[in-house]
Amino acid sequence: MGNDRSGTGAETASGPGYALLLAAGPAGKQRLMDAAAALPQLAAVPPAALLGTPGGASVVQLVDPADPQTVLTHLRTAAAHPGPVLVHLAGQLTLDAKQRLPHLALARTTPRTARYTALPWHWLAAELGRRPPGSTVVIADLVADETVWPALRAAGPSGLAAGLTLYGAVAPAPPKRGAPPKRGMATPDYSRAFAGLLRGAAERPPLALLHQRAALEAGLGSGPELLLDGSAPGGAYPAPEAAPGPEAAGWAGQSGPAGAAGPVAVTPPRMPPGPPETFLPADPRPAPPSLRPPRPTHAPLPPPPGRAPVADPLAATHAAIFEAANSGRHSEAASMAAAWEQEALRTAGPRSDEAIHWLEVRADLSRIAGDPARACELWLAVAEARLGNGEPVGHPEVEGAVDRAHHQWQFVADRARAGALAPPLIELRSRVPGRRPGALEAVRRRAELLRAPARTR
Repeated sequence: MGNDRSGTGAETASGPGYALLLAAGPAGKQRLMDAAAALPQLAAVPPAALLGTPGGASVVQLVDPADPQTVLTHLRTAAAHPGPVLVHLAGQLTLDAKQRLPHLALARTTPRTARYTALPWHWLAAELGRRPPGSTVVIADLVADETVWPALRAAGPSGLAAGLTLYGAVAPAPPKRGAPPKRGMATPDYSRAFAGLLRGAAERPPLALLHQRAALEAGLGSGPELLLDGSAPGGAYPAPEAAPGPEAAGWAGQSGPAGAAGPVAVTPPRMPPGPPETFLPADPRPAPPSLRPPRPTHAPLPPPPGRAPVADPLAATHAAIFEAANSGRHSEAASMAAAWEQEALRTAGPRSDEAIHWLEVRADLSRIAGDPARACELWLAVAEARLGNGEPVGHPEVEGAVDRAHHQWQFVADRARAGALAPPLIELRSRVPGRRPGALEAVRRRAELLRAPARTR
């Protein structure tokens, strides 16, 4: 990372840098930190000083994004940059209620919707973890809500490092006071101190020293907060064997009883030689989701006198989205679909036919974009939403969603991401076995292969 030689053992990168400054948090009373207050001071730092790159740097700010896909697009842009990269995160952490995995809360995140509206922390590790060693650093100034703080405190810094060179601080949520009890708003003191030190330095000091000084100036270290000192970047994000239930106090991926030991950060082994075990659903070529508009939640109004009814009011929208996707403009297509999904969530609710329809569209767009892991995640979300609405396990739409999730999962080449997706897929397959015999056993066999040590030649 620039001229940083702070004892991480990693080689450094040179050339113009790239900085992504992200400030995020849910709206209203759920917000625990004034994350956006971190950005003015950081933006005032000369880019070359922020990155430690004499050749300059590009700086991108992202304030209160609403969609995880938007953040993922920016992370992928940063990950593709050939020079040094710095990602600064200010905001709050939470756990999703289903898999109990850490997420960075975004503008639409609530405790019940974190799985769909927050940024999974392992996406951050997966995207940046592919970069050359020593070329990337993540600075985090975070507050952890009540769902994630106990597990994070037990796991220590390695619970978030996940193969990243990670500096910063994570504090518990501010306590509630008064009658009726109200929660105060945390401030990004670490970020302000970090930026102040960079503005006052003629040359950027090593990151380890910069971190120590920033934590001292911010008054951190003597309280309950967790300091991230860049010392545990070695392993990849651990894929849990099974999703712990709400009663589990330990971190996802933790071995032994809850709270006994931190997660084991290990680099996932490579896939064995040869093609993955094949599963084909009853329909050997899973069709894309129906482009018919979803059933309205209310009775439609009759057409005005003298006008014929419109069969599909969204036909032009669907055509434009899939035309962009099939032309290779995947970000454009994903943005259009996400905007329509957000409108459906706002007007009809997260379990409405409209919202589920756009979730299906986004899943198929991920398939077209060549991202089978994301397609699998979204199809799993579709199946969960339909089951949550009371649709039976034998309903064709439920079976189709699980079949498509299974089908896409087979093409996930990254062992860490495939391993992370295996437990929820197995759980769903046990409830929705589908019409092809042996589907559940096929998932379990591949999951065993993913956990096995890599073969060496």
